[in-house]
Amino acid sequence: MFLKIGLANQITIVRILLIAPFVICMLKINEKSLGNMERYLAIVIFAIMAISDYIDGYLARKRNMATKLGAFLDPLADKLLITCACLLLASQRAAVEGFRLPIGVVVLIIGKDLFLLIGFLIYYFMTFNVKILPAKIGKLATLLQSSMVIAILIAPEVSGYAPQWIYFLRFLWWSAAGTAIIATLIYINDGLKYIEEYEQEQSQKQIRDDKGESS
Repeated sequence: MFLKIGLANQITIVRILLIAPFVICMLKINEKSLGNMERYLAIVIFAIMAISDYIDGYLARKRNMATKLGAFLDPLADKLLITCACLLLASQRAAVEGFRLPIGVVVLIIGKDLFLLIGFLIYYFMTFNVKILPAKIGKLATLLQSSMVIAILIAPEVSGYAPQWIYFLRFLWWSAAGTAIIATLIYINDGLKYIEEYEQEQSQKQIRDDKGESS
């Protein structure tokens, strides 16, 4: 069954499955007996997932492997990964010492995804259609968020050579948060436009049906 869904979707599913070992490693990064091993493993796993995101996107676009399943699974994988990473990096147990992610950034990033989920459900129950609303700003937000996670995970080593790294981190996480807000506003605007178009189509269809019945 797994082999029948296409290479791009297979990569996406593997990316989702890799979230579990990433979370496990993150939960152990502050255990002194393990040293930095778990954090290094988390970096490797996250990097693999980030690279695979590019690969499955490339396959879908350039080799005509795009499917409705992929259009749903790909953003789902991104959102699950970023949500888990942000929550862990802001938590007391899994935060990188000295570089804990501000809770305000987490709220804004995860809040965007909650708004999108609510909007998706509203649109679905109004139209009974699945509508994925891709936007370039959404890809930029994901890129900034992924860069932020990697930058925090490597911060203990990099900051030893570049003490200014903390300022770069602050720029990254607030840029990620700001982009999330902009993306939310754009998605809300696009969603309202699609709902308005759907209602107009339904109204015109009803008018045509009424004319057909009266003729």
